[in-house]
Amino acid sequence: MKKDFSLIIGGKAGQGSRLAGAILGKILKEYGYKVYIYEDYQSLIKGGHNFSEIRFSEKGFFSRKKEIDFLLALDKETIDFHQKDLKKEGIIVFDSSSFSFDKGIGIEAKKIVEKEKGLPIMANTVLVSAFSKILGIDWQIVKDVFEKEIKTEKELNLKLAKEGYEISKTIFKIPKLKLNKDEVLLTGNEATAIGLSRAGLSFYFGYPMTPATSIMNYFAKREDLNVKVVQPENEIAVINMALGAAFAGKKSALGTSGGGFALMTEALSLAGQSETPIFIIESQRGGPSTGMPTYNLQGDLLFVLSAGHGDFPRFVIAPGDAQECLLYSFLGLNLAWKYQTPVIFLLDKDLSENTFFVNEKLVNFSKSRISTNLLNREFARISQMQKEYKRYEITKDGISPLAFPGMKGIIVKATSYEHDEFGITIDSEDVVKMQEKRMRKYETMKKEVEKLPAVKVYGNKKSKIALVTFGITKGPAIEAAENLGLKVIQPIIIEPFATNQMRKALEGVKKLFSVELNTTGQLAKVLKSQGINVQGNILKYNGRPFFAKEIEEKIKKELKK
Repeated sequence: MKKDFSLIIGGKAGQGSRLAGAILGKILKEYGYKVYIYEDYQSLIKGGHNFSEIRFSEKGFFSRKKEIDFLLALDKETIDFHQKDLKKEGIIVFDSSSFSFDKGIGIEAKKIVEKEKGLPIMANTVLVSAFSKILGIDWQIVKDVFEKEIKTEKELNLKLAKEGYEISKTIFKIPKLKLNKDEVLLTGNEATAIGLSRAGLSFYFGYPMTPATSIMNYFAKREDLNVKVVQPENEIAVINMALGAAFAGKKSALGTSGGGFALMTEALSLAGQSETPIFIIESQRGGPSTGMPTYNLQGDLLFVLSAGHGDFPRFVIAPGDAQECLLYSFLGLNLAWKYQTPVIFLLDKDLSENTFFVNEKLVNFSKSRISTNLLNREFARISQMQKEYKRYEITKDGISPLAFPGMKGIIVKATSYEHDEFGITIDSEDVVKMQEKRMRKYETMKKEVEKLPAVKVYGNKKSKIALVTFGITKGPAIEAAENLGLKVIQPIIIEPFATNQMRKALEGVKKLFSVELNTTGQLAKVLKSQGINVQGNILKYNGRPFFAKEIEEKIKKELKK
C-alpha cells in the first residue's frame, strides 16, 4: 500500500479550519508520518474560503499534490471548490447537520456540539476525531493530541472528540509507521524564532505585517525563549529601535514584509555605515505595493540585494524549509555580530506560515555561537593594546573592535556620516580608507561563506540538466527533479555569493533552468551577474506555489525546444 497521502480541510474564515488542520497534522505525525501543511487563506476576518492542505507520507515531501485523497468540508463551498481535485476513489467527510450533500460520509458534528452545549467551532473537534477513526488511527493517539493542543474547554472538547470517534468507523485504514520522536512540527516562522533564541537573541521588534507577524506572536507566547518583544508604532520605529538596542550591546532582530522593508531602507544604510549588527527578516508576499497580503511571490530578491544607498556589505540568506530556518537563523545572527553588518533573512509567505517536520537535534547550536561576553573579552584585549578606543579601526580583515556605551574608560561613537577610525565626521582622503576597509570586510565575509553550506545539491547529481531555485520552491523542484532524474541546485547564502560552491555544483551541467515564483526570473539575473547563464526560466506568479507536476510539464516542454 502506498504511504503518500494528501487531504484538504476547509471552511470559511472564522470556522477554525487552520487550527483543525494543525491538530489533524499532529495526529498524523504521531501515527508516524512526515507531515507538511500548506495554508491558503483570503485577507478576510470572516467569510470567504480558507483551507489547509496536509500531505503526509513516509518519505517526506515539502510540496502539494494536485490530486487529493481526502476532503474534509466544514461548509458546502469547500466541496464546491475542491471536489474536482479529489481522486476518483477519494473520500469526502462533511458536517451533515450543517448542510446536505448526496455523496461522501456525513457526520452530524453540529448536532453533537449543540447537544453538549458547546461552541459552534467545536464541530471541528468532532470532524477531526471522526476522520481519524475513518483512517484507523488509534483513539489513544487522538486523545493525547487533543489533550496537549486544546487550551480551553479541554474536557468538553475531549468528550466531543470521543463521541465523534465512536459514531464513525474505519473505512480506509492507513499503515501505521515508526514514530521519530526527535521530529516536531514547526512553521518556518516558529523555526526561525527558535534558531534566533538559541543564538542569544535579546530583543525582537515588529509591527504587524503578514506574513511576518506570527514571529512576534510566537516570541510573545514562548516566554521560555527569553526574548523581549517590542511592538513600536510603525516599521521605521521598528528598525531604529532594533539598531539602538544593538548599539547598546543587545542582540536584536526584526521582522517585516516587502512594504515594511521599503520603509526601513534608510535605517538599513545607517546600519551599514555605522557597522551595527542587525538581523532583518523579510518575508515576501505578492506585490507590487500592498499586493496580495496573504499570498506568495518571490519578488523581493533583487530588492533586498540592492536596498539602501551607497555601498556596504550585507548577508542575504534564503532558506527553503523550516529545518533550514532553524539552522540559518542561528547562523545568521552570529554572522551579523561577527561582521558587524546587516543580515537579511529572506523568507516568503509559504515558508513562513506552512508547517514542516523538523529535527532540532540535527542542528549543533553550540558551534560558532558568538556571545556578547566573547565580544567584550575581545574588546578588553584590544583596548589594552591602544590608548584610545577606535570604533572603526582600520584592520587587515576589515573587522573593527566592537564595544558598547557604558564600558569603563571608553567613548563609543557612531554616526551616519562618513568618519575616521574614531567615528569623527570627515570629508578627506580618509574617506577612501574607510570605504576600502568595509570592502575588505566584504572580502572576509565572502571567504567565510565559501566555508559554510551556502549551496546545496539534490536529486541526480550526475545529471546534465539542473534546476536552480530558492526558498519555498525548493520542495516541488526536488520532487519534480527526482521524478525526471534531474539535479537541483539551491543557493541559500546569496550575498556574498558562493561562487566556488556554485561552480562546483554546476560541474557537468549542460542545461540550467531557474524555477521561481516571480515574473522576471530574479535568481536567474543574480546568476547572470556572476557569469552563470540559465537556458530557461520556469516561472509562476498567481500567488500559489508550484505543484511538482507543473514543473515537470514545463521542463519537458523546454527540453523539446
